[in-house]
Amino acid sequence: MAHDGQGGVVEQPVVLANLLELTGAAVAPIEQIFDAARAAVRARVEEDGRISGRLIEVHQFAAHGLAWLATYAESLRQMHGWAERLVAEGTFGEVEQLLLQIAFGEYISQISGGIQMNQGEMVRLTDLGLPASAAAPLREGAAGALADSGNSQAARSRLVTLMQERSAEITVGRTGLDDELEMIREQFRRYAVEKVEPFAHEWHLKDDYIPMEVIEELAEMGVFGLTIPEEFGGFGLSKASMCVVSEELSRGYIGVGSLGTRSEIAAELILAGGTDEQKATWLPQIASGEKLPTAVFTEPNTGSDLGSLRTRAVKDESGDYVITGNKTWITHAARAHVMTLLARTDPGSSDYKGLSMFLAEKTPGDEETPFPTPGMTGGEIEVLGYRGMKEFELGFDGFKVKGENLLGGEEGKGFKQLMETFESARIQTAARAIGVAQSALDVGMRYAQERKQFDKPLIAFPRVSGKLAMMAVEIMIARQLTYFSAREKDEGIRCDLEAGMAKLLGARVAWANADNALQIHGGNGFALEYTISRILCDARILNIFEGAAEIQAQVIARRLLG
Repeated sequence: MAHDGQGGVVEQPVVLANLLELTGAAVAPIEQIFDAARAAVRARVEEDGRISGRLIEVHQFAAHGLAWLATYAESLRQMHGWAERLVAEGTFGEVEQLLLQIAFGEYISQISGGIQMNQGEMVRLTDLGLPASAAAPLREGAAGALADSGNSQAARSRLVTLMQERSAEITVGRTGLDDELEMIREQFRRYAVEKVEPFAHEWHLKDDYIPMEVIEELAEMGVFGLTIPEEFGGFGLSKASMCVVSEELSRGYIGVGSLGTRSEIAAELILAGGTDEQKATWLPQIASGEKLPTAVFTEPNTGSDLGSLRTRAVKDESGDYVITGNKTWITHAARAHVMTLLARTDPGSSDYKGLSMFLAEKTPGDEETPFPTPGMTGGEIEVLGYRGMKEFELGFDGFKVKGENLLGGEEGKGFKQLMETFESARIQTAARAIGVAQSALDVGMRYAQERKQFDKPLIAFPRVSGKLAMMAVEIMIARQLTYFSAREKDEGIRCDLEAGMAKLLGARVAWANADNALQIHGGNGFALEYTISRILCDARILNIFEGAAEIQAQVIARRLLG
């Protein structure tokens, strides 16, 4: 608002003038604050001129806060870059402008006043060792203008008005991807709408498996061989294509969107660490969906501490291995044909160096006999959400693996081989989070339009429309950060930092969107019959698997400080 000099009020345009100039200019002070914060945190965790793991743990809140600050800085860089590309294409419309200015307005304000790591933990610049005055550059110039006016009620309301007018569009705002990838998006969105969304809630409530018919159809569509090179029977497409497919299938149901995850991990393991014979044998079968893999890493008492795994693999006289031990939180274990199994081959070791990776073959089970393979037992873990593939505890006692199925043919390389999959796994998990976040927006907006209170639809109330606007904005922020990570991966650039940031932010956005969408539903959202109750349960796992949020922040912080 501005005064006209005569006591009246003049309405200002919702979109800020010279928006790209403002966002471009705002990046520099954010980067300066990050540099100062990194130096301050580094000073706390240095010991004898080196970064100390002990001191990082002592100052964990500051270290993790630095990870979040870096994530916000990178997110805004990528949003500005996205806008520049759209301007160059001539496709930077009003929706995109509103998404951009609200994103900058909100995130600059949070950097200045406190970044929400989760509902109960907010990190401020003073927590990172900076004085409160360090935020001054964000209260003046371009950054100050965006903080003052970017995320206004008028901007949020206008964005939601445009979202209602363009409800037929698949995404809120142009994603910046090329036409081929958008065609892939449309194909998988149609599939999800027809074959997944009408049935997903029933699968969830009954705790049913996703039907094999769906798995077979996805195999025919190439989901399991999407990024596997053509020479091994795959499509040889980009990680960005994997993101799009994962997004849209997870938007229908996270279980369906996650079916390709185990294939992606297994393929990455074999491509990076397998022998030529292992690649020729396994990759075509995984790409076609003939062999369904599952990842068997976690143990009951280890969680994220994979270096302390106890499951043993002992070589027998024939050259094969005998596995003994227990694993937990194994997804889709009963139906799988092959397990990427991490076990200790050096009994004298107590760290990562004694671990080896195996391509452990098994017979798929059914409801009556889930684990028919000798030497292997399993029990289902009942879970709140993420139900379509089921979770299991596994026991191995005399379970045999062929010697030729030691990944790479060399012992002691297992953890290193696994580390090489983390980038792709976290990019893919970030994409799944975006899909879940989008699903929450879909059902929240539909309910807000249809449900009437006090003679008008819920969407007419500013706090409801404001929730929907921020849901759309944060989806685009997480999406651009994820796509950036995927592009780096495709170009062969190390991106564990950016992939970790994408997963960290995407998981928080998915949970926030699900929570807000349930709030819009009011009491009905708490009823099992409403879809949003499932989406909330599904969203919660994203902050835990593929690296809990705290572990993710720890990994990011160590990279930033190292």
